[in-house]
Amino acid sequence: MDGLSTLDSRLSTFLEVRQVTKRFPGVVALADVSLAVASGSCHGLVGENGAGKSTLAKVLAGIYRPDAGALVLDGMPVQFRNPRAALEAGIALVHQELTLCDNLSVADNLCLASLPASGPFLSSRRLMERARSELAAIGLAVDPRRRVGELPLSQRQLVQITAALGHGARVFILDEPTSSLSALESERLFAFIRRLQQRGASIVYVSHRLEEVLRLCDTVTVLRDGRVVATSARAACDEPALIQQMIGRPLDAYFPERPRPGDAPELLRVESLASPGRFADLSFTVRAGEIVGVAGLVGAGRTSMASAIAGLDPQATGCVAVGGRALQPRTARTAIDAGIGLAPDDRHRYGLVRSLPARDNVTLPILSRLARRLWLSRQAESRVARPIFTALRIGGDKETAITATLSGGTQQKLLLGRWLAAGCRVLILDEPTRGIDVGARAEIYRLIVRLAEEGSAILLISSDLPEILHLSTRILVMCRGRLVGELTGDEATEEQVMRLMTVGSRQ
Repeated sequence: MDGLSTLDSRLSTFLEVRQVTKRFPGVVALADVSLAVASGSCHGLVGENGAGKSTLAKVLAGIYRPDAGALVLDGMPVQFRNPRAALEAGIALVHQELTLCDNLSVADNLCLASLPASGPFLSSRRLMERARSELAAIGLAVDPRRRVGELPLSQRQLVQITAALGHGARVFILDEPTSSLSALESERLFAFIRRLQQRGASIVYVSHRLEEVLRLCDTVTVLRDGRVVATSARAACDEPALIQQMIGRPLDAYFPERPRPGDAPELLRVESLASPGRFADLSFTVRAGEIVGVAGLVGAGRTSMASAIAGLDPQATGCVAVGGRALQPRTARTAIDAGIGLAPDDRHRYGLVRSLPARDNVTLPILSRLARRLWLSRQAESRVARPIFTALRIGGDKETAITATLSGGTQQKLLLGRWLAAGCRVLILDEPTRGIDVGARAEIYRLIVRLAEEGSAILLISSDLPEILHLSTRILVMCRGRLVGELTGDEATEEQVMRLMTVGSRQ
């Protein structure tokens, strides 16, 4: 069913959280939390990782049951035994981490909760009709017959949002919905959110991107350590005040001063790099101490380019050289041995083995160096990992912690630490702050700048334009698989970068 068509003026939604507490062994995740979401409003929920945002979202969605307090929906107290009960009551949660079935088609995922039948059999015709209708509602141009696992991360995120919208919910909890979307895709989502509000739907918008929160939300609630610090009307909020409320202290320098590489030697050279159907004729250099930003819409070829440089694309042609030496043959192992490290955009799917301890993730590329005969030396592994954990300000108690239990910021540090342990001096960072809270993001920024100042050559791929503009010494812009511009100094403005990203010329 089209989520928009089920919302009319009769379905006025009002959600209230009254003094909700949720405990887990050894920790109080939520303590006496209260907030109210008005019908047709967008209510922002912000805070650092561990502040309780996702726990509150899961309580609202029936995944967790509160230990104390109450939920009120449309003036009536409600209790949810499970997520299906919450969805039937009109509350839909779009998770930050993807919860799709990669082996099924887009249409199957969209209709999985209520598959259309013809007698005792599945109606494939009605399945496709419903899927096309729901995709059209959000303006997502995806073939409903495609397998979800074949889609890029950004489109999988939009399919997940479409699935939640298609259930006709009256309250939508969006947990980091733009974490992997381009600027254009985010704008499409924002327009859809406004349409939902106009029809009476209520939105709980959970995000680390404060500029989005201040743009979209009527009211903002700040959580810290499981408690409500403040709830304010948007007109009374600004970004510095929200940051201070979130972390409990002023954040004097959110973006550190970018490095000044001077006449440092060239570390990375890319010449005439191409991959059929992905990108063509890419040529550029990165010097030691430089942070070269790569901007472009999702699908412009940025991630494919990163994979090719890192030796992950067997169809790629052209030349990649590190320190003047070309990589022949170009494989992942030769790239690592030459000093190229890639932190991918989806750290859970391609970057980390989340079931392993943190230390093991850091030492994965260099296990052969740490082995004695046929056995891995845990002592040698710790000798390598411990200085890395200290340098990255990761507590020593986390060395043996299971990676999945660590915060997003710490997991991102593990990816960087892996390539420091391997001795890589060319670092390709693809969306390095995706899904990371404001405090951890500032720490990652300082770490990136420090690595550049210590002589690393950094290729920074990001959909966050302020991130690209503030950190990069130069900015390369890609459009439809080609480099369409290079910006430095005063010409590197948000407007100029957006123009190159979308139309491919300065005009």
